[in-house]
Amino acid sequence: MTRKWLYGVTLTLVLTALWALLSGYGLKQPLLSLGVFSIVVTVWMTIRMGLLDGESTPYLRLRYLAYWGWLAREIVKANIAVLRIVLAPVIEIKPVVTRTPVTLTDDVARATLANSYTLTPGTVTMEIEEGGFILHGLDESFCGQEGFRTFERKVKAATGERGA
Repeated sequence: MTRKWLYGVTLTLVLTALWALLSGYGLKQPLLSLGVFSIVVTVWMTIRMGLLDGESTPYLRLRYLAYWGWLAREIVKANIAVLRIVLAPVIEIKPVVTRTPVTLTDDVARATLANSYTLTPGTVTMEIEEGGFILHGLDESFCGQEGFRTFERKVKAATGERGA
């Protein structure tokens, strides 16, 4: 029971921080009341549906924090690469649709990997298949398989996934 309580508190704190960060309104009424209400309802529904566990609240894992820091740096680097393409006097892009194999088997790890690809500017996860993902890249330079392997290794380390 203590573990569930910790998960509930953690989820509440993360949702509160996310709401405060994304709302842009801080502590202004009546949006503060709506924010508190939505967080309470979300946590309550999560508990009622039996979804509150270590998988749904991975924030207690410090490995995830390290991964998010690494991902933030990758997003900044990809933004710079996209800016260089967009601001070039002559735009010469070669869009690519590629398939990359994925050895992760855990659903959370696979979702984290797919979302990480999509969050990184210049790439979008189009489809998740059993043995891999189909990705779209703004340019072929964004679709190097070694880069995809690096993402997978980082997700594997963050989630503790053993993979196939």
